Amino acid sequence: MDLTLSPSEEAFRDELRAWLADNHPGEDPPDDDAAFEHRRVWQKKLYDAGYAGFSWPKEYGGRGATLIEQALFGEEMARAKAPSPANVLGMVMGGPVVIAHGDDTQKERWLKPILTGDEIWCQGFSEPESGSDLASLKTRAVKSNGEWVVTGQKVWTTYAHKAKWCMLVARTDQDAQKHAGLTYFIMDMEQEEVQVRPLRQITGEAEFNELFIEEARIPDENVVGGVGNGWTVAITTLMHERAGLGASAAAGMRIALNELGELARERGVTDDPVIRQRLAQLAIEVELLRLNAWRGLTAIMKTGIPGPEGSVVKWQWGELNQSLTELAVDILGEDGALWDSPWTYRFLRSRANSIEGGTTEILKNIVAERVLGLPKLR
Repeated sequence: MDLTLSPSEEAFRDELRAWLADNHPGEDPPDDDAAFEHRRVWQKKLYDAGYAGFSWPKEYGGRGATLIEQALFGEEMARAKAPSPANVLGMVMGGPVVIAHGDDTQKERWLKPILTGDEIWCQGFSEPESGSDLASLKTRAVKSNGEWVVTGQKVWTTYAHKAKWCMLVARTDQDAQKHAGLTYFIMDMEQEEVQVRPLRQITGEAEFNELFIEEARIPDENVVGGVGNGWTVAITTLMHERAGLGASAAAGMRIALNELGELARERGVTDDPVIRQRLAQLAIEVELLRLNAWRGLTAIMKTGIPGPEGSVVKWQWGELNQSLTELAVDILGEDGALWDSPWTYRFLRSRANSIEGGTTEILKNIVAERVLGLPKLR
């Protein structure tokens, strides 16, 4: 890939950079609920300007942006330290899945409210005994009088306490092989049969949740991709999730590395040979992350869909962010244990990076088997 921007790409970047400078919403408020509403308002502003889901085809409310423009958008958002939209899961995963696998009625019903942020989406995949091995999930959906009755439990469901809709994968055929017996549903969260229990994290936040589903009802028209095709649809969801990191993750890590360098100078440790070596290694890995993100973009430009290469970027980003925040806490010394230190928060939050969006161990297997072509583990 030629990483030199064309005149039109430079013009787009400059236009976006100027718009962000004039419309940046500022930092999120400290209160969780207020922060979420702040991001919802921000998403509506992005939508009005044509930047919410602008990579989507024009007929579905996007701008049909090129992959290069998508990458530039992620980089500029990270560079400006702009908050994420409230409905990021719907925009990055739910919407693209409906576009790829949904029928015309489903596209008409769900795509616009995803972009505007009027209806928040969450992802009901993981279960207490089915995280990395998603195909072993036990949540059941049984057809009854033209609708599906669902019973089971989900966990690590980000923003379930705010969501209107859930991307739910459930088992609809108990006799089929585990990958073949799954179906992808869009479940209404606003029913008594769906109970949400927040999970308090070590950061003090509760963005993750448990779902307890006791005979919840899902109409047949909320099946996406056909009964029994849930595994294929779920893989589309996960590939979009991992590919969505890409350039914005690399740009964010570059900014974090610069902030870490400033911290090292403030603390007077830049002459320490061990600190210098660790900083240098991080700089190398940030550049590798950037190049791998663009390499993954090249693959998408050739095939038209995200591929298993997205697992490389997610794996790299998770380990890199953990290493970077660990060094920050080491530089802070005793102050690294202070609760009100922003680096302490970042260090604690980074613990989830090697679990969320696919564990590092599973991503390594995907890279080994589907990217490098090595023999399967089992």
